[in-house]
Amino acid sequence: MKKRLSPEESRSAALEAARHILIEMGPAAVTLKAVAARIDRTHANLLHHFGSAAGLQKALAAYQAETVCATIGRKMAESPPGERNVREIVDLAFDAFNEGGAGALATWMAATGNDDALDPIVDAIHRLIDGMAPDAHEKRLMHEDTLALVLMALGDAQLGGPMAEALGLPRDTSRVLATELITGRIAKFWAEHGGKPGA
Repeated sequence: MKKRLSPEESRSAALEAARHILIEMGPAAVTLKAVAARIDRTHANLLHHFGSAAGLQKALAAYQAETVCATIGRKMAESPPGERNVREIVDLAFDAFNEGGAGALATWMAATGNDDALDPIVDAIHRLIDGMAPDAHEKRLMHEDTLALVLMALGDAQLGGPMAEALGLPRDTSRVLATELITGRIAKFWAEHGGKPGA
């Protein structure tokens, strides 16, 4: 007999199953039927939660973004702004888009006509930044850095390996460049706005 799950538990189980399918088989495999089979639920049950395969994929993008942003938020809260490990944050973002499958999912959703594919990712990042940047100037800096980081991580997930190989560069070159870019911009910002954060 199937274990009876609350709507929240059922939705969460479906999203976790969808995440595993995405990583194992790619975005095209993330269907209501495949997820239902993975968690021993009916297609109708998944349809009730997500409305369509596109709805499931959008919910999965949001779920991944929330998970990554929560991890980044914890990392950022562990140290003052001036002492944050930028490379660690860069790695978390790049890993989410690459090994976590978020890059492939977002690109595939956009290519199949789901034009708001990046909305859940952008919304989650917005909430993270708006909760951490104390003033408008720092918020602007964080928004700009986030734009650069997400675009670099998304591009790296799609083309980073082949391009680095073709150019004879180490595979993590994009991560190094993202770290240098953001670190330099933070240093410049604080030089222009009265010294180091937290000082």
